[in-house]
Amino acid sequence: MTHPAFDLTGKVALITGGNSGIGLGMAQGLAQAGADVCVWGTNADKNARAAAAIETHGRRVLALQCDVSDEQAVEAAFTETVETLGHVDTCFANAGVAGRARSFLEMTAEEWRRVMAVNLDGAFFTLRAAARHMVEHGAGGSLVVTASLAAIMGQPTGEQYAATKGGVIAMMRALAVEFGRNGLRANAILPGWIDTDMTSEWLAREPVRKRVLPRVPLRRWGTGDDFAGIAVYLASDASAYHSGDTFVIDGAYALF
Repeated sequence: MTHPAFDLTGKVALITGGNSGIGLGMAQGLAQAGADVCVWGTNADKNARAAAAIETHGRRVLALQCDVSDEQAVEAAFTETVETLGHVDTCFANAGVAGRARSFLEMTAEEWRRVMAVNLDGAFFTLRAAARHMVEHGAGGSLVVTASLAAIMGQPTGEQYAATKGGVIAMMRALAVEFGRNGLRANAILPGWIDTDMTSEWLAREPVRKRVLPRVPLRRWGTGDDFAGIAVYLASDASAYHSGDTFVIDGAYALF
């Protein structure tokens, strides 16, 4: 029998970047635990496929196109989410993009700003909308961001990406302190090497498989499904007193 604190019946969760990879794994786990789910993504076809998969769990599902780097698009999508599903109890700011620079010396301002716009500004726009709603709603809530091991380990040629992920961790700690009096919890998830649409080509390279994979103590790449459990925990009453933390989900890679 499932512990009652993990029952998400009656709760609503929003996951940005929820149409594939880590976000879809979260969304699937949340729906299985009883939550109604809204996923945001920029690709309409992927949104539709994700919604169809999540709907198999018998919960209400909404999929919206939204570019989180666009402040007005975020505000409009959040309004539609609330109008359709009634409220939002947990917000996962998960949408992100990878860096594309060959080296820091060659990195352009445009590349820096491209990554900042989605990974940092997008998280800000999303979490601000959610925090405003939760404070006004008066029932507390959970704010979660997807950061990365890049925030705490050196990532050559990925300084723009690492900067955004370090920034969101700091933002979540500040949110945990500022809004604790309103019953809001704020936490960050730090994935390690996860096989997703964004990383699959890189992980398939022979040098990566030979040099990186053996350093993962669990001897496999992570998958989106590996984030279902932590998503349910952070959306549930089981984490009612857990705030301001960082959760490393990396198969113990960072320790080895």
